[in-house]
Amino acid sequence: MRWVLAADHAGFELKEHLEAILRAKGLDVTDLGTHDTARTDYPDWGHALGEAIAAGTYDRGVLVCGSGVGISIAANRHRGVRAALCNDLYTARMARAHNDANVLALGARVVGLGVAEAVLDAFLTTPFEGGRHADRIVKL
Repeated sequence: MRWVLAADHAGFELKEHLEAILRAKGLDVTDLGTHDTARTDYPDWGHALGEAIAAGTYDRGVLVCGSGVGISIAANRHRGVRAALCNDLYTARMARAHNDANVLALGARVVGLGVAEAVLDAFLTTPFEGGRHADRIVKL
């Protein structure tokens, strides 16, 4: 499972924190950027990650901006990307179980480190249920 991360300046610190967690789990992780807190535009990072997932270079991704909304919208413009904004455990579990989400989006100004860690863990460990949900994914 190849993971890719990206964030704008508002999400930089949380992205770095989550990247360390993924690496500690022994996962294959690539960080597209941003690599500091200098102002940058979230659509650029959402598109970069979306293109990488759509091309098949990576299997799963994590995006972070201030709210998580804009960066997830940008990523979802790419075919095959199912970026889900998950700021709580229930949404993270359902995004994986029912929607087979392949990108987790978080709002760095919305969630704290503890919630972000728990959401990431739920996203990592919840399998897609398939069945009736698979038919719906095809419609996306």
